[in-house]
Amino acid sequence: MAASADLFPISSLLPQVRSSLASHPRLVLEAPPGAGKTTQVPLALLDADWLQGRKIVMLEPRRVAARAAAAFMARQLGEDIGDTVGYRIRFENRISARTRIEVVTEGILTRMLQDDPELGGTGPGSIGALLFDEFHERHLAGDLGLALALDVQAGLREDLRIVVMSATLDGERMARWLDAPRLSSAGRSFPVEIASFPARREEALEAQTVRAVVHALAVHPGDVLVFLPGQREIARVEAALTQREAGSGEHPQADVLALHGELPVEQQSRVLQPAPDGVRRVVLATNVAESSVTLPGVRVVIDTGLAREPRFDPNSGFSRLDMVTISQASADQRAGRAGRVADGWAYRLWPASQRLEPQRRAEIAQVELAALALELAAWGSDAVRFLDPPPAGALAAARDLLLRLGALSPHGEDEARRWDITSAGRRMLTLGTHPRLAAMLLAPATPAESALACDLAALVEARDPLLSGSGGPRSDALAHRWQALAGYRESRVPAGASRSALAAIDAAAGQWRRRLRIDARSPRDVPAHAIGDRLLHAFPDRIAHRHAADPLRYQLANGRMARLFEDSALYGEAWIVAGELRFERSRDALILRGAPLDEAELRRAFPGRFVEQDVVRWDPVARALVAQRERRYDGIVLDTRPAGQVDPAQAAQALTDAVVELGIEVLPWSPELAQWRARIRCLRAWMPQLGLPDLSDDALLTARDAWLRPAFAGKRRLDALSEGELALALKGLLDGLLRRQVDTLAPIQIGVPSGMQRRIEYGWQTAEEAPVAPVLAVKLQELFGWTDTPRIAEGRIPLTLHLLSPAGRPLQVTQDLRGFWERTYPEVRREMKGRYPKHPWPEDPWNAVATHRAKPR
Repeated sequence: MAASADLFPISSLLPQVRSSLASHPRLVLEAPPGAGKTTQVPLALLDADWLQGRKIVMLEPRRVAARAAAAFMARQLGEDIGDTVGYRIRFENRISARTRIEVVTEGILTRMLQDDPELGGTGPGSIGALLFDEFHERHLAGDLGLALALDVQAGLREDLRIVVMSATLDGERMARWLDAPRLSSAGRSFPVEIASFPARREEALEAQTVRAVVHALAVHPGDVLVFLPGQREIARVEAALTQREAGSGEHPQADVLALHGELPVEQQSRVLQPAPDGVRRVVLATNVAESSVTLPGVRVVIDTGLAREPRFDPNSGFSRLDMVTISQASADQRAGRAGRVADGWAYRLWPASQRLEPQRRAEIAQVELAALALELAAWGSDAVRFLDPPPAGALAAARDLLLRLGALSPHGEDEARRWDITSAGRRMLTLGTHPRLAAMLLAPATPAESALACDLAALVEARDPLLSGSGGPRSDALAHRWQALAGYRESRVPAGASRSALAAIDAAAGQWRRRLRIDARSPRDVPAHAIGDRLLHAFPDRIAHRHAADPLRYQLANGRMARLFEDSALYGEAWIVAGELRFERSRDALILRGAPLDEAELRRAFPGRFVEQDVVRWDPVARALVAQRERRYDGIVLDTRPAGQVDPAQAAQALTDAVVELGIEVLPWSPELAQWRARIRCLRAWMPQLGLPDLSDDALLTARDAWLRPAFAGKRRLDALSEGELALALKGLLDGLLRRQVDTLAPIQIGVPSGMQRRIEYGWQTAEEAPVAPVLAVKLQELFGWTDTPRIAEGRIPLTLHLLSPAGRPLQVTQDLRGFWERTYPEVRREMKGRYPKHPWPEDPWNAVATHRAKPR
């Protein structure tokens, strides 16, 4: 029987939602779990006048929730999935020509926007509204989808409606950023009693969880929902609970069910359906159960406080799922799941004293951004609005990788540079995976190579199928992992390999073969270099060549050095590709996994990266320039020999680059130029409206080619640059008007009542990146008659007065000259008058004549 919309707390708000969207194209809707926003809002908008019979597309971050939401809405309408309501997720499509509400996952929405930015225009069958559900999860693809949708709305489809919905979002910030109305719904919630369930000494997480489940089943009614970080923890707890029930010999207290995104649809559906009467359930779930799906009958929540979320892993070059502590908003939302049907209880498996972050951090700030950079290039502009902009450094690194993969081509210089997507880059986008893997999957020339590439894509993305034997390290050869996979397919799993991990890898490889329409079977055996010859297309920056003097050391194509384990299976190979590295700050990176490759294949794949050229470099030992003819592959120097004369342009560039290596302090800074630079930096902080350039070390080194390289023209040594030439080069960064403003607002010296000009000293705290208060050091007698502390920068900044004795020794440091005269000077006068009788110490310094001399004889 179809559920009634009146059963949901959000029902009373639906008329306001419709009315708001009739007058404004954007809306922020806040509704707690259980309010019904996911299933009721799309249905309520179907017959809105402004929609004019067009489609509604709702973004649902998780596949489980997308299927469940579509199924529930279809039941409400008394229809099957694929009629009015359908869904699209990766490798699964349940829509038809009749479908008007499409529930899609994040990657699907991005493809829809990229393939048709007008979203079908304004006619029948087009899309009239985009709904972003559970936006508080802040997935990268969701942020990108919203940014692209706003760009479409601003430039192509003013009639498009955009609704951002969430349970724990900072609605005020979102509404302000979107320039949109904000509506809030009541939820459906009963009181939940929250308690900490402490761990015993040296108790593992799984054991603590099992104790909490047993306690909950014994003390409380209803079903138990357990939040665990991932599938591995779910499997361990499920096994421990099953073993406990079997060992007790008693009738099982409850059915134990798993819920995560990788389960077959049938098992997911079973968990989401009500249990038979009298049967209690323990649902072991990832954070997929936090929102969007309703688990009937739950009265107790047990929360480990952990989740697996994407984080950039520099070792692998990918974003990996790391175990992290959840936010306070997630903890509150999880606890609320216990109060959906009646009073509930929530047990937290962390100390009550532990403080959590208020909100979940956006993925865009902590994951690898190659896929995002490629999507922006395909969009044709990166001038789209993100709630949290992508970090500039991570975006630059992503574009550098895409250049190596052949996915981008740059046009223009520096700030005016554009990044155009290549035809290869467009093909990579169609695969919906990381650009590294897409490049590898698209590179093969034969079906057999393609089948092997599918295996390797599945291996690289999966958890390691090799187990660590006897506490020792795993093999560093990727070939051993592929051989384990080949053995699994022959029903012979080698010792030290995980059958379940190999089964998952085999299934993923099969999905890739179907996706790419590859009929060839995966090979049973491959030549020694075949795996590396495929992987080099995914890791062109990690191709490595053996060091001539140390067979354990390798130079990487990105210029860094790396090292093998002492007992490496890759020992002796001339060329390898490093699939996983552990980077150290001051030492060589450690190669964790790799494969040998054939130099002939490398030359066929990247012929343009093998070059021979004359270069000029700074030799730090000889402290001089050396000219060499180098044979290279990318950043790897294969051979060097002396070259002839040093080219002047190369010499200037080499000296400029040497400054980066040696530090900017190697330049001939005069005290006057150092003070000039400090004045600029201070004034930039005090008066940012002036638009003064950034003269920090990092900024000067970044812009070195613009100002420093011309100063080295015609020079062969670093010490050939004079103080005057450095000053001329640096001051050229400011035009004449700015230089005059600097002299006025931050003067070198200031006139004092004695008639003398005294120097002002400026400084900068590098550690805090903040200006030091400017100092005026002057003999006390020279300030008679001054009542107030002098100020600079249009009166914004008081000088710090170092008041000196006649002998030039400090008497007082103050920024309050008036207070000094009133409170401190009488005591200083009594003490100093006898010590310096030849100098004036008047009782009334306010009206005394200032002097820089002693009393006349």
